[in-house]
Amino acid sequence: MGIKDDLNKLSETIRQHRDEIRVQLHLAKEDIKDEWDDLDAYWERFRHKLDDVFHNAEDTSKEARTKAREMGEELKQSYERLRKRIK
Repeated sequence: MGIKDDLNKLSETIRQHRDEIRVQLHLAKEDIKDEWDDLDAYWERFRHKLDDVFHNAEDTSKEARTKAREMGEELKQSYERLRKRIK
């Protein structure tokens, strides 16, 4: 095999790798977008829960405040995981 054949083979291998990575990136983008959409919906539920807690502070039960804190912590951790995935 000559240098031309070697370079053609190398070029083809690189092209295949690029195509595979392009597909994987596209799928990763969709996966991340789906996760973002889920988190965004959860964010809205969290904001409503906070509004309830803040507007009815005196009437809000300890259980409701605890639930709001748990939701917030879960949301925070989820956003941190997502940030790490896209870096």
